[in-house]
Amino acid sequence: MRKTDSPEAYGVFKPVGHVVVAFPAESDLRGARDELLRAGFPAADITSYAPEQMVRQADDDLKHAGVLASIGQELNLVKAQRALALQGHGFLIVNAPRDEDTQRVAEIARRFNATRAQKYGRMMIEELIEVGSGEKQVAESPDRGLDAQTRSGREADPRAPDR
Repeated sequence: MRKTDSPEAYGVFKPVGHVVVAFPAESDLRGARDELLRAGFPAADITSYAPEQMVRQADDDLKHAGVLASIGQELNLVKAQRALALQGHGFLIVNAPRDEDTQRVAEIARRFNATRAQKYGRMMIEELIEVGSGEKQVAESPDRGLDAQTRSGREADPRAPDR
């Protein structure tokens, strides 16, 4: 996937068949990318986003989101990704259409300290890394955003602007 070919649904980023992984440290992102290459993923199937690139992508998505984007969780995920990017997280987007590819990406993501890893399907987005307490998510809605499952219940740094 090239950044110029950003797949969308309802005007927001939705790379179906891909895993989106957030890393708090650049060194972990680079290590995971190298490990994915060693595991047989072609370089063309791995796209890196620096934090400022993801913020720009998210801002563009928020600006162009269609009405239907607010029905599902796509818009909330964009907001969560933006919040992580503002905290300095970089992202890898990995083409992983088969279940075994998805599992390999998730294993590598865990080993390299990923904060989030989500597999984008046509109808659902699957969390691949356990986040928070393990309790079932109950508070998600287009108005409330994602149930972050973190101690604070918030994805973002409280100083980060909310969009």
